[in-house]
Amino acid sequence: MSSRTNPQVVVLMGGFSFEREVSLTSGRECAAALRGEGFDVSELDAGSDLVLRLMELSPDVVFNALHGRWGEDGCVQGILEWMGLPYTHSGVLSSALAMDKQKSKHAYAAAGLPVVHSVIVPKEDVMARHVMEAPYVVKPNNEGSSCGIYFVQENTTGAPRLGNELPDKLMVEQYVKGRELTTTVMGRRALGVTEILTDGWYDYDAKYKAGGSRHEIPANIPEEITDACLNFALKAHEVLGCRGVSRTDFRWDHEKGLAGLILLETNTQPGMTPTSLSPEQAVANGISFGAFCRWMVEDASCHR
Repeated sequence: MSSRTNPQVVVLMGGFSFEREVSLTSGRECAAALRGEGFDVSELDAGSDLVLRLMELSPDVVFNALHGRWGEDGCVQGILEWMGLPYTHSGVLSSALAMDKQKSKHAYAAAGLPVVHSVIVPKEDVMARHVMEAPYVVKPNNEGSSCGIYFVQENTTGAPRLGNELPDKLMVEQYVKGRELTTTVMGRRALGVTEILTDGWYDYDAKYKAGGSRHEIPANIPEEITDACLNFALKAHEVLGCRGVSRTDFRWDHEKGLAGLILLETNTQPGMTPTSLSPEQAVANGISFGAFCRWMVEDASCHR
């Protein structure tokens, strides 16, 4: 960071992915918090003129509040590395790896972390037949925020009818019943375990609409499961090579005890909206939203 009295931070937001609106909200919240921490903040909607705009603004640090493809998958990270601009969150390789759900699951499994069976299948095959025994979940391999997820139930007779928004190749994953748990990692520290309570599927609306879900922190679960979530999230963060803040999601079938805990995925740029999980876990640890954002800026670097 430079010697300016008030370091200049550019908050990247928006972009081109399905998660654009979520990113705009995250970005605005982070920008406001950083101004409250004394930073000179500019908000930048990441478009095709991104490099030119960054050259004009000449920031000390880029706070990456983008979500989804191009912003969370190593693409923007590569641009920032090339420009020599310090930035928050994970680097090129770890961002790309975490965004590819199937490849990240291979990395988890190789490290001994618990995952479930999944395959990458052409969309036309998924719509033609059941490619695995129901129940199962169909989703894009490289999107987040529950965009484009289809749940195929046990009693479903025909193959799923999928929307045009889905890509040509999809992940089909064995459905894991149970409770929705999540753990944020901040540097080398796991912050806690939240249980996400909903009236139905934890979809886009449940994540981002007011009242769509309820968050219980700390989760009312056995100590053994809490410890496992904390340890697994830290290990996933390390296995993928994450930096800064990440959040790892789990499903837990309480009837199976520890054997029922399954790691689903790791988010290298967790949501920073008023209903987001990572800021809540930070607050539960005595870290205000402003201090949380400040920590990420102070942790920023190139060569991540």
